[in-house]
Amino acid sequence: MLKNLPFALSVFAISVAPAFAGVTISSPVNGNQVSSPFTLSADAPTCSSQPVDAMGYSFDNGTDAAIIRGTSIDSSVSVGTGSHTLHVKAWGNKGAVCVTDVVVTVASSLKGPYIPSNAVSVSSIHALSNWQAVKDSATGSGWASGSTNIIGSPSASGHTRQFVTSFSNYGGVRYHVSFGDDAQAQNFVYDGLVYLNSSSSQIGNIEMDMNQTMPNGQTVIYGFQCDGYSKTWDYTWNAGSATSPVDRWAHSKAYCNPREWSRNTWHHVQISYSRDQWGNVTYHSVWLDGLEMPINVKAYSAFALGWGPTLLTNFQVDGLGSGGQPVVYLDNLTVYRW
Repeated sequence: MLKNLPFALSVFAISVAPAFAGVTISSPVNGNQVSSPFTLSADAPTCSSQPVDAMGYSFDNGTDAAIIRGTSIDSSVSVGTGSHTLHVKAWGNKGAVCVTDVVVTVASSLKGPYIPSNAVSVSSIHALSNWQAVKDSATGSGWASGSTNIIGSPSASGHTRQFVTSFSNYGGVRYHVSFGDDAQAQNFVYDGLVYLNSSSSQIGNIEMDMNQTMPNGQTVIYGFQCDGYSKTWDYTWNAGSATSPVDRWAHSKAYCNPREWSRNTWHHVQISYSRDQWGNVTYHSVWLDGLEMPINVKAYSAFALGWGPTLLTNFQVDGLGSGGQPVVYLDNLTVYRW
């Protein structure tokens, strides 16, 4: 059994997830709480072995609200508050009908990602003693090294983790820690506080990832970063297969630049994502200081790495320019799963 190691990803591209027969709904996830309107993303390339001509959706016992030609739906959907069953349908070219249902609870407004009452949480991950640092070979042409330790100030909890990254020529350091094991959970919320000082002018990217070993032994990589070059929130995907992976970054449409974050203050970052049994990851939304920025993309992200069971998180700082020493602080890091 191989040692559980962090995994770095590089290069930008557009993701295309593998298709499966019948209706696959990537957003919303069954059981989620959403606000109205919300994004409905679904696809159905085939239905009962027949090519799909059209798709549609309806709520509860109502008639079809929309019929869409083609094999996918990516629409903004409105419905009243309360619990609803969303029916997403596909029609084959010879009369076959396929339906997938999800139950959603619509709230009037949300100030953060939905977390059900039965979610398992691991708190104070930033305070764990087994954090390690490694230079990310996918960053820059220079060198980089990092140190991390617990300090008392600045702090929201009384024990903040400080990351000091020294670099040349755009180098970056990945800090990582294992915090548990759960192969069954399919929904996650990453929730933490990030503090930047005047050295943030030397930061290219801030990366906040999570890795999970699935029951089949493959590792799902939930990669996410605030990209100061493209000024977007980015997500990762596997453009190859699990056994022959081609790791990629892709830009979302959501804006982010760490050099524009207010300095000397705590910023609340919350990232919501889920996966299916094959390792297709849906990145739902990211909240920065209570403001939701929808992502709503699905990306294949399974890797046959030979890892043992683990839940692992990376916190990475990439340098900007010829050299520097940015300092970043992380507090109240909690991961919820269900």
